Amino acid sequence: MSIINNPKTDPNKILPMTYLWAREHYKAGVANNWTPEEVSMQKDVEQWKNPAVLSESERRMILWNLGFFSTAESLTANNIVLAVYNHVSNPESRQYLLRQAYEEAVHTDTFIYCCDSLGLDPEEIYTMYQSIPSIKMKDDFVVQLTSSIFDPHFSTNGNENIQKFLRDLIGFYVIMEGIFFYAGFAMMLALKRQGKMIGVGEQFEYIMRDESLHLAFGCDLINTIKAEFPQVWTQEFQDEVVDLIKKAVILEQNYADDACPQGLLGINAKEFKKYVEHIADRRLQRLNLPKVYNRENPFPWMSQTTDLPKEKNFFETRVTEYQTGGSLQW
Repeated sequence: MSIINNPKTDPNKILPMTYLWAREHYKAGVANNWTPEEVSMQKDVEQWKNPAVLSESERRMILWNLGFFSTAESLTANNIVLAVYNHVSNPESRQYLLRQAYEEAVHTDTFIYCCDSLGLDPEEIYTMYQSIPSIKMKDDFVVQLTSSIFDPHFSTNGNENIQKFLRDLIGFYVIMEGIFFYAGFAMMLALKRQGKMIGVGEQFEYIMRDESLHLAFGCDLINTIKAEFPQVWTQEFQDEVVDLIKKAVILEQNYADDACPQGLLGINAKEFKKYVEHIADRRLQRLNLPKVYNRENPFPWMSQTTDLPKEKNFFETRVTEYQTGGSLQW
């Protein structure tokens, strides 16, 4: 039995299940279901139109993050639908991949909603992956990691091809979703903690919860392939993975400098760069690889976004952290 290259797998027969972790990730995703329109943007619109509320540095940071995420989510969705789904024929894993593809569509819709609400120029936002060098370098880095498996003739047969597939999974799940997203998350949630752009910040909280699940599924998928095909997880390949993550950290740190050169209240690009190193070590450990940076988390409050219960007191705040009715526990 294996999660790839298993000719006995019938992708239409979901029971009995082999990989129960995939089912658990699917149920967790359903429990976190949301849509951007549930979040009010009225206060954000007022703050965006008021030049006295947001500094030029804060406006730049908001635009840079909307510009990066608006196209990064599409890149990720394309990879799931066009590459990963095709090569992972296990039915319960495919069920989660379909759920993830839906969530990527929700994320894409979120940036449409934000752009429309704030009256931003879509041509500016949706071309930043070409016009802003630090964004372009991140996108290009991930795209070049996956060029071979987008070949219509690619298969996962043979050790070399399994390594290419693992490289793709690491590129999208660990590097794109697990590293490249997190300085941006920290910037937007730091702004929200100051009472600025609350609606955008709440949507980033939702996206971060989704991405945490995507990362967990991706690492479980990677580690399962490693366990089932141990011959491909050579020391040379492990060294290559560590090197890729180190390069990704540099690119994300360059982006942090670019998107937030003046910093926010009490937080500067140096702190964001430390956070990227902390996150990278956590990703390496999740792949059972040694830490590189040994950096303490400079933003312990970031973990609250995914760790705190989603239910809120109805009389204290708008319910923007919830589970679907069937999952609520009081």
